[in-house]
Amino acid sequence: MRVSLFCALVALLQSHAAFGASSNDKSKPIKPCTIRSPSTDRFFDLNPIHISLPESGKKAHKDDKTDDWHAKGYDYGANFTINFCGPVVEELDDVVDLEKSLWRNVSAFYEMDGKQYSIGLQNSEPVFRGRKLVLNYTGGSLCSSGHSKRALLSHEAKDLSTKKIIDDDDDDDEDDDDDTPKKKPTKGKDDKRRKSTVISLLCEKDPLAPKASVAFVAASEDECTYFFEARTSAACGGIEVERQTLGPGGVFGVIALIAILVYLVGGCVYQRTVMHQRGWRQLPNYSMWASIGGFIMDMFIIITSSCSRCIPSFRNRGYSRVSLGDDNGRGRGRGRNDDENRLIDQLDEEWED
Repeated sequence: MRVSLFCALVALLQSHAAFGASSNDKSKPIKPCTIRSPSTDRFFDLNPIHISLPESGKKAHKDDKTDDWHAKGYDYGANFTINFCGPVVEELDDVVDLEKSLWRNVSAFYEMDGKQYSIGLQNSEPVFRGRKLVLNYTGGSLCSSGHSKRALLSHEAKDLSTKKIIDDDDDDDEDDDDDTPKKKPTKGKDDKRRKSTVISLLCEKDPLAPKASVAFVAASEDECTYFFEARTSAACGGIEVERQTLGPGGVFGVIALIAILVYLVGGCVYQRTVMHQRGWRQLPNYSMWASIGGFIMDMFIIITSSCSRCIPSFRNRGYSRVSLGDDNGRGRGRGRNDDENRLIDQLDEEWED
């Protein structure tokens, strides 16, 4: 009966643990800078390539990277500084068209003509575009600020071509003026657009390659969007490794506690229903535990008595009492004999007279 109760309790605990684990997997929030692929169910963790400064009072490990990731702009005319899933660790002095309270959240920027331009604020949620793992940064400096010479030349060429087309259409000018309404300028709307960054993360399987390498791909014509490629082993994906809440000692303790509960509950039920025992005798193996308790009590008495003999104060106090008692008894006996002798002598003298 005890075996069946034990098996039933273990099965109940296992089913409860499995149900709790499944419900936790569904409702458990994903850690920052991690994502699970919807197609392959592989787990991607970009935290290893996130750069962060060591805490105050602590030294960085010799293998830890303490500076941001850099990418050469080549023909763009500026180099880029980037961090993954966090702000750059480099201090920013003056970011163009961005509030000072947001400087600490800049995750990508470049410098040109002594000025700093943000191309995106912090974002710790990578996404999948099909099978491509992508990290987006938005909310940088205004798109109208920091145009390079290449962009200015392209805009001037556009204006010239547009002007040429309009000049060639001389015959229809009057009709256009009469029938076609003029378009409102959209300069103000364009000025509110802000720079953004798109980083495509590619798997790097070479074990000798650096932890990550960032390359600048291109920028949009209006310099509002910047495209990068990052090769890293963190983009290869793998199996999610969860930290155990209980160590080996905790697991052993839980198993031992379950075994003790099964022993006590099963034994009490058996002794009460089958053996018809009542009171303390309902405990399993009551006679054994009672004998063990008596043995412990006897050993306690023996140890305390032997310890009291070893203490000098207790030993001298006992002998002094005995010796005082003996002396007092002897003195009382001597005094009693002297009185009797005196009484006998007095009677003898009276008898002679």
